[in-house]
Formats: sequence, structure tokens, C-alpha cells
Amino acid sequence: MKHLLLFFFLSYTTFAQTENQYNLIPFPARFVGQNGQFTLSASTRVVTSPATDASVKAVAQTFVNQVKAANGLTLPVAGTSPALAKGAHIFLTLNKKLNLGDEGYKLTITPTRVLAEAATPKGLFYAAQTMRQLLPVGQSATATMPACAITDKPRFSYRGLHLDVSRNFMPVSFVKKYIDLLAMHKQNTFHWHLTDDQGWRIEIKKYPKLTQIGSKRAETVVGQYFQNYPQQFDGKPVGGFYTQDEIRDVVRYAQSRFVTIVPEIEMPGHALGALAAYPELGCEPTKAYQVATKWGVFDDVFCPSDKTFGFLQDVLTEVMTLFPGKLIHIGGDECPKTAWKNSAFCQELMKKNNLKDEHELQSYFIRRIEKFVTSKGRAIIGWDEILEGGLAPNATVMSWRGTEGGIAAAKQKHNVVMTPTGTCYMDYYQGNPATEPLAIGGYLPLDQVYAYEPMPTELTPAEQKYVLGVQGNIWTEYTPTPEAVEYMVYPRAIAIAELGWMQAGPHNFEDFAQRLKNHLPRLSGVNYAKRLFDITATTQGNEQGQLQVVLKKLDSDSRIFYTLNGKEPNERSTEYIGPFTLTKTTTVKAMTSAGGRLQQTFTLHKGKNKPYTYAIPLENKSDQTTKKLTDGIRGETPRDRRQWANFFGDMDVTVDLGDVTSVTKVSLNFLKVILEKNFPPTSVEIALSKDGTDFKEAIAQPITYELNGPWDILPVVADFKTARARYVRIRAKNIGVCPAGHPNAGEKTWFATDEIVVE
Repeated sequence: MKHLLLFFFLSYTTFAQTENQYNLIPFPARFVGQNGQFTLSASTRVVTSPATDASVKAVAQTFVNQVKAANGLTLPVAGTSPALAKGAHIFLTLNKKLNLGDEGYKLTITPTRVLAEAATPKGLFYAAQTMRQLLPVGQSATATMPACAITDKPRFSYRGLHLDVSRNFMPVSFVKKYIDLLAMHKQNTFHWHLTDDQGWRIEIKKYPKLTQIGSKRAETVVGQYFQNYPQQFDGKPVGGFYTQDEIRDVVRYAQSRFVTIVPEIEMPGHALGALAAYPELGCEPTKAYQVATKWGVFDDVFCPSDKTFGFLQDVLTEVMTLFPGKLIHIGGDECPKTAWKNSAFCQELMKKNNLKDEHELQSYFIRRIEKFVTSKGRAIIGWDEILEGGLAPNATVMSWRGTEGGIAAAKQKHNVVMTPTGTCYMDYYQGNPATEPLAIGGYLPLDQVYAYEPMPTELTPAEQKYVLGVQGNIWTEYTPTPEAVEYMVYPRAIAIAELGWMQAGPHNFEDFAQRLKNHLPRLSGVNYAKRLFDITATTQGNEQGQLQVVLKKLDSDSRIFYTLNGKEPNERSTEYIGPFTLTKTTTVKAMTSAGGRLQQTFTLHKGKNKPYTYAIPLENKSDQTTKKLTDGIRGETPRDRRQWANFFGDMDVTVDLGDVTSVTKVSLNFLKVILEKNFPPTSVEIALSKDGTDFKEAIAQPITYELNGPWDILPVVADFKTARARYVRIRAKNIGVCPAGHPNAGEKTWFATDEIVVE
């Protein structure tokens, strides 16, 4: 009940107490809105106390630079003095008596002065970021900040944002911009993914070939990984790396914004960038390793030899010289054991050290690295696979494969950062995959990100203290430019930032969305996605069995207007006030005044919303509610698998139309994604029955297609002309196994289908 009362207080004081608006993100721990505004003018000073503290002066200077860039106002910085003490100025004051931790602050804004207090310069920096958000958007001669009283501190000590520069290199200018954005939203950790199979991006003086060879790949796979069979490549070389001077510059820049950089050097897997430069570090020293030109997981990994450990210790020594933060990320994820299983050296090493399997060999690898890093006064952090075979004593775990790894680590009294794929991976689609830029797959809209609770309920209060915080991740296989990264990351990273800062208790997405809508214009020069303003459509059946369309939007205060006649909607079109009924196949077009758009076709037919049964149960969870195949929404792209039912054996589905009726045509679609082992069925048989037992008039439909080429959607149509039936049965034969010549030859195949249309 305490949390509920607190949340009501926050919402009420934000939007109801005064005429002012407070679109603060993340929202403060304690907040009271007041009447009036403080006006900034040419005479306003940013006054630092104590006057001689260089760190406070640096915070003040960063703040005035940010205000100058965003608002065009020049605010001189001055040390405290009796003459200034009672003036209408902005005061940044160290107050060691505040009991708000290193990052907490108090901010009091009245019409006559602004006072920011904190125990540390870091707390003052966050107070300054709050003030930035209270200033108006855009440049003007004067500006105001609404009066309020804030007492604030973060929920979690680790609030991170990740950037993969290995798949696609990002220039220093963008890395600094990225740091600016995460600091603006009170995130304090930048996880810099610097090495991988597709490129080594950090200069190591002792091993120059890491950047001479390992930073360059010959070309890149075209399109989505599974899109073409065989895969196509663009023939364009890709390279880039950061010199140590550039890294020092970025580190200094991050420090000025109180951001700690966690560098990641991948091991023992994801190592092709290094192996291409120094093949003697692999289990096959004579092999011609190449920097990877496609995505995925590769069998070529570091061999756990003394030579390899010597190399990695040298690399990490230079890395730790460049990065002063406590944590060093050593990867540890997605390490196939094939090379180790085939290596006589590895097998002998396992016997010598009484390791029962290759998982324990991985633990041996991680423990050796952890011991070295610890000896240098640092600590390792790794993806949750470092739990395999036993966790190194002082390791921190990043839980990415769901929350299970984080829960297990916390129960073992290890620190944890929560970053599960389903809620924190921003390389997933955030809007309609058919119209969005190409992504790795998956679907993670903004409201789903915000709904995540980083603290697992499975943990006791004593175990919860090991959960350090939460992080958002962006992998750049399909985001080759800074603009593409910005589109995928923002504003979803802002939701993650609020999860990391805002205190525990129920979080209201509608409240967040309203604040975010007013906050987005502050992201000047950022190619953020406008998916906050999207419209989505779902279907439902009414009591008469008719198909109804339900339109939804995240932007609660905008209005939806729609058409059903194919014309483009405007604000004179029909306004959406609730579900509407369709009587025929219709393309719905909708818009909002905030820029939201929707165009979606709903297929009405005799089978819509009719029940169906699987004679052969599905081996997966792709159709748990048994509704996908007759919901009136057809799967429209191989990019989006949410509408498709997957079959790993044969298909035997029967639709019950409810009554005997005329059936003239039955059709459905199948996916073709050959590289993903998704082969269309060899044949499809569609049969009709009046009683559900005696099926007649079966029509067999072979599916012909070119094996090579891009992924596709293949239709199957059975024309019955004048038949009558209550039951429609579809049987489809799985091809069985991938044929010779396929990369997965001999492995089990599957197929996918959607929307059984009965006319």
C-alpha cells in the first residue's frame, strides 16, 4: 500500500497541483510541484560552492555548455561570494550532510533562486540534468524553470547502456554523443563491446596485427542472416578501430559526465578477430582463420594454452591501463565446445586438471582470467554462460538469456546486472516488422520495455542486494550507421533508464508516455524512432461471432481517425471510439494527429474465428491459444513470426465451421526460409467433410519452388467450386531432413503456415 500511495502522490503532484508541467525522465524519488517559475536572464549566474572545488566547477561548466547548446543561453560560472549569495542565481552546493548517497541530490526551485545540493559532484551533475529537463525546448533570450522541490536518488547503482562496435564500427564523435545521451538520462555505465568475430576495434601496442588484420573484414552478408539461400555478400570491405589516444579521450569525456566505461574483450568464444591476426591462439594453429563476414556463433575459439593466457593477460593489462573502472567484461558467452572436443591438447588439459567436461574447461578458462584481473585490483563481469561449470569467485554476471542466470548468481551471492533479451535487447523490432528497418528479429515495443521489473521476485531480500541494476543492449549486425543505432536505441533506452533510477513500486506507462512525448523534442539531432505514436490493431469476436477490430495506441491523449474504403484518413474521417465490426475483407487505414499511422488488411471468410484442432500436437508454443490460423490476420512477412504456426512434424489440422455450408475455395500460405531449415511441405492435401469423420473431395496440392533465392511466402489454393461441408481438414507433409548440400544436411526440417481462409 505504501508504494501505491507514493505513486499516486507522484502523479498528482506532477500534473494536478500547479499550472506548471514537469516532464522529468527518470521521475524523481520525491517531488512536489509549486506555483511560479524561476526566470533565467543575462544576469543569472551559476554559483559554485565551495568556490575552490574544481570538480564542482567542472560540473557547472558542463551544465552551462549544455544549456548554451540546447537553449542558446550564456550562463557565467562564478564562485560563491557574499554579493552573489542572495541573488537570483543557480547555486550548485556540496552538502556532505545529505544522506542521499553518492548520486542523490536535492533541488529547490523558487521564483527567486535555484539551489542544487548534493554530497558529491556526481550528485550535483544529476541535479543539473534535472534542471536541463525543466528548461524549455529550443533557443530563446530568456527561459524559465517551473518551481518545485525535489529529493532524489537512484534505485540501482548500475544503470547501463551497451554499444557493439565490433559488427559495425562507430566513430569517436558518435560514441561521445551516445555517452551524452545516456548521461542525460542518469545512466552511469557505458558497456563498450570492442572485440568479436567480425572485428577487433581496440589498439593493443604489443600486438599490432590485432588492428592491422583483425579490424578488417572482406565483406558482409547481405540482408537478414536467413534471407537468402545461399547467402549473398556485398563485396565491400569493413574496418575501423580506436587508437589508444582516442580511447583515453573518450574515457576522459565519459568521466566528465560521471559515466564509467566497462570495456569488453570477448573470450573464449567470439574470437575470430584475434585468431585471424594470431592463429597460434586457436586449437588449429596452421588454420587460415578469417575475420567473419557473417553473423552468428563460430566453432573457432581461443585454445586454453599458456600462449593464449599470456596473450590475453598482455591485452587486458593494456586495457586496464586505458580504462580505470573496476569492471572488465570478458564476454564468456556462446562458446561452442567443438574445437576443444577435437583438440588433443584440450583433452589432455582436462585430464591433468580433473575437469569432467568442456563446460568445466570453460570455467577453468574464466577462473584463470578472473584470478589475473583480480590480481590487478579489478573484477570481471561476463554474460551468464560464465556460470557453466562453476562461477569464478569474484565474477559479476550479466543475465541475458532470460532472468534465470541472474537469479542463480544472486543466490550464490554474486553480483548481477539484469539485461534479459526479451525486455532489454534493442536490436529487436519495435514496430511492424514489415515496414521497419531490418532487424535481427523478435518484437520489443516501448511499453513492453517499460513493463519490465528488474528485481526478480524469486529472490529473498538478502539476495536482492546482489542485483546491481539493469542495462539495455544494442548489437549492430543490422545497424551499420550511427543514425541506425539511434533509431533502434531511442526512446527504448529512456524507458530502461527510468527502470534503473525510479524507485520500486508500480510504474504507470501512460504517465511515462505523456512525459516522454514532451521530452522527445529535447533529443535534438537524434534519429529517434517515433513508435510511441504508432497504432496497432487486433481482432476479437463479438457475441454474434462477427469479427471486430480493436485499435490501440501508446500516446493516450491523441485521437484515432480511420477509414474502411481505401482512402487516406484525416481528422475529418471517422473517429475511433471502440471496436468496430467488419463484414467483408477490408483494409483499415488509421492515423492520429501526433503522426501515428496504420494500414492493415483483415481477411474475412467463413473460417474466421472458427475453432480448429491439431491431430498432431505442435512441438512448440507458436499457437498456444489455438487462434492464429483463423484470426483474420495473415502473416505478411518472413521478418515477423508472430502470426505463423510452426510445424516440426507433419500438419493435420481440422477447422469446424459450425454448420454445413458451401465451400468454394480454401487457401493458406507457407513460409520458405531455406537457410533456417524452414522448407515448405512436399505436398498439401485439403479435404472436406459434413460430419467430421468421412472426408471427401480431397485436393492434393504439390508445392513447387526454387531452392535457391530469397525467403518467400508461398500460397496453396484448393478450388472446390460447389462443395458443401462443415469441416475443413488440411494435411501437409514435412520434407523431413535438410538435403545434401545444405549447411545443416541431415538435420530435421520444419515449416510454418498462417490463416486458413475458407470461402
